[in-house]
Amino acid sequence: MATIAGTCPLGTLLRNSVSENNRKNSVVHYEGLRLPQRTQIPSSLTTSPSHYISASSSPRCRTIKAMASSSVAAPKREKDPKKRVVITGMGLVSVFGSDIETFYNKLLEGESGISLIDRFDASSFSVRFGGQIRDFSSEGYIDGKNDRRLDDCWRYCIVAGKRALDDANLGQQVLDTMDKTRIGVLVGTGMGGLTAFSSGVESLIQKGYKKITPFFIPYSITNMGSALLAIDTGLMGPNYSISTACATANYCFYAAANHIRRGEADIMVVGGTEAAIMPTGVGGFIACRALSQRNEHPKKASRPWDKDRDGFVMGEGSGVLIMESLESATKRGATIIAEYLGGAITCDAHHMTDPRSDGLGVSSCITKSLEDAGVSPEEVNYVNAHATSTLAGDLAEVNAIKKVFKDTSELKMNATKSMIGHGLGAAGGLEAIATIKAITTGWVHPTINQDNLEPSVTIDTVPNVKKQHEVNVGISNSFGFGGHNSVVVFAPFRP
Repeated sequence: MATIAGTCPLGTLLRNSVSENNRKNSVVHYEGLRLPQRTQIPSSLTTSPSHYISASSSPRCRTIKAMASSSVAAPKREKDPKKRVVITGMGLVSVFGSDIETFYNKLLEGESGISLIDRFDASSFSVRFGGQIRDFSSEGYIDGKNDRRLDDCWRYCIVAGKRALDDANLGQQVLDTMDKTRIGVLVGTGMGGLTAFSSGVESLIQKGYKKITPFFIPYSITNMGSALLAIDTGLMGPNYSISTACATANYCFYAAANHIRRGEADIMVVGGTEAAIMPTGVGGFIACRALSQRNEHPKKASRPWDKDRDGFVMGEGSGVLIMESLESATKRGATIIAEYLGGAITCDAHHMTDPRSDGLGVSSCITKSLEDAGVSPEEVNYVNAHATSTLAGDLAEVNAIKKVFKDTSELKMNATKSMIGHGLGAAGGLEAIATIKAITTGWVHPTINQDNLEPSVTIDTVPNVKKQHEVNVGISNSFGFGGHNSVVVFAPFRP
């Protein structure tokens, strides 16, 4: 039995500086709500009760005892076409527009989408830049009356969702011929309709409760994206939202895949959406001391793993996948883009914002995701990292990755956030699309602003220039406030 001693510093809400000891030893600030595990896991991969973690009663400082894993047979991937989950469509709204090819080409070019905020007067804010979406159009997807009422969070969701359905050849005429009770929607958000909520509170304070719009509550609550998309398309399968901060979209992928594997749905429209670049959102993260303050050089602000990083950059948008059973996709002759092999979610159970110093939450999440996928660590050669450009989080994630992948010589690891900022609840959706595009194109996008790399980061971060790389298996990491950890696993589809 191995004993791992985990120190538990109180920390500040979000540290702007990290001691040299923490730089060497801290292992992630990450995140995770626990959904039921899929039931169809080969018996050779299941863990016995002796593998569960026990902890001392201290709420802050605890000693973790974990049994070493017993030897298991080589992992086996799912073979049942009813339980294999494939990707048949993708849709997004991003700082680079709403076209998938344009989005990924901009990433490959190493172009930054970060700029000064002009959606509101940010001149008095200590942070005045972000990955703000401009020139967004919902024409053809949302009627004019509803478009004027909706919070941007839901506008992005509906457009990305419908574009994903179109990409999967599931336009409204096709959907009307199908059993819609077998098609679900699961699009989560970390913040919800933040503009709608802030406007409602402002009306209450300035004019009284009678002046609050009747849309205040419906357009604020986090489940409304999934609901509105279902109402528009008539999809009657599983429908709800998940909100686990910046891990949201990956949690949704994991849950949606399990709906398919359990036979509860044939198709799921799934991802994340967020629109928090507004006064309350920006001001709130400034108060957390989480954001970069590089106002003079905003395009240089998001710099994961660089010694000169000083916080993350806010982004926004929506990323949605069509996840479908192989059986369903084959029957309707769908084009299969890639395969979802598996995923996992765990919780640090440590602190609202600080990472565990021992990294157990993240490393165990990666390991569990590979077990669920039927993949050995040696098969993985690409990581789309969470990598937010924070002092503690970037190195913590790398340390956790090194725990799982003993030989990283063939591993490519990049940070999409270096160009589009941190999309919060939408981040995992946009990064899943980037991961899948890496698989289908054979090119991995660069991590920009890599000028002074941390010496402990010995994995290839694809610095500043794209690289040709045939992805065998890729993972996408997302972690969020509350200690929520999530990892999803994608690979090229092979019949």
